Amino acid sequence: MKFVDEVKITVKAGNGGSGSASFRREKFVAFGGPDGGDGGKGGDVILQGDQGLNTLVDFRHKRRFDAQNGESGRGRQMYGKGGDDLIIKVPTGTEVYDLETDQKLGDITDHEQQLIIASGGKGGLGNMHFKSSVNRAPKRFTSGEQGHLREIKLELKVLADVGLLGFPNAGKSTFVNAISQAKPKIADYPFTTLYPALGVVRIDADTSFVVADIPGIIEGAAEGAGLGIQFLKHLQRTGLLLHMVELPAYEGQCDPVEQFHQLSEELVKFSEQLQEKQRWLVFTKSDVTTAEEAKEWAQLYTEQIGWDGPMYVISSISKQGLDPLIQDIADHLFGSEKEDWEL
Repeated sequence: MKFVDEVKITVKAGNGGSGSASFRREKFVAFGGPDGGDGGKGGDVILQGDQGLNTLVDFRHKRRFDAQNGESGRGRQMYGKGGDDLIIKVPTGTEVYDLETDQKLGDITDHEQQLIIASGGKGGLGNMHFKSSVNRAPKRFTSGEQGHLREIKLELKVLADVGLLGFPNAGKSTFVNAISQAKPKIADYPFTTLYPALGVVRIDADTSFVVADIPGIIEGAAEGAGLGIQFLKHLQRTGLLLHMVELPAYEGQCDPVEQFHQLSEELVKFSEQLQEKQRWLVFTKSDVTTAEEAKEWAQLYTEQIGWDGPMYVISSISKQGLDPLIQDIADHLFGSEKEDWEL
């Protein structure tokens, strides 16, 4: 399935039905008077969160949505039927913006949460409302109001507890594969991950957290280079970022210190709020050497970076260091020790 995280659509609420100009006509009832009923209200356009959806791909081909109009009123003081509301299902994590004003209309974060984005027009008044002592046979009635027409932008930001940040081939997808049931594509070339992937890490029968893997970031991403810039927004909802840096298999392969600073600069360019999120440093691919040497390299790079926060050394292939990292993530997210858990 193609991943789509931003679409523009047009929504039109239903028009209100017109009122009726009618007079009571019955045998033996003289001068029955006006009895025209009111028109029905037009249907609203409503967005509803659906946790079973994870992309906006359904909006690629259909971009216009119209709710039902209200029916006109009729004689005998019969009111027109209101138009049915139009419910449009969107993934949880969808933000809604008015394209004309650029105003944020709402944020759908919960399953079955509803947001009215276009209100239906009110029904018109029938002539029974206009009778008076001086006008006992009014022919006046009003038309229904037009439903709200609006162009909106839907922007999906995935909901995850932990976000993975790193250059291409930093080992993010392999990490998700190792700790969850998610199976993102893994290969030995850059940009294997083309769209965000979510993995659920189960701690015990009642506790789990969600990890988001996004395409790798490269230098210049904030200006549009690579794939990551359009997906950095998906990390804005996460509570914790894991900055993943690969340990080089041989001298000259990569400079972890330079990569760390490059990626940190891209975060600042994209969003200061994202830069300020809590971040842990995770050195990956420790299986390229012995466990002791991997720790020595990681300690050296940590000092050169000037990092004073939490630091971990892992290998998603050999599972080295995964259990302590996941345990610490669980403690950070849930605030208490979790015992007797298994990956």
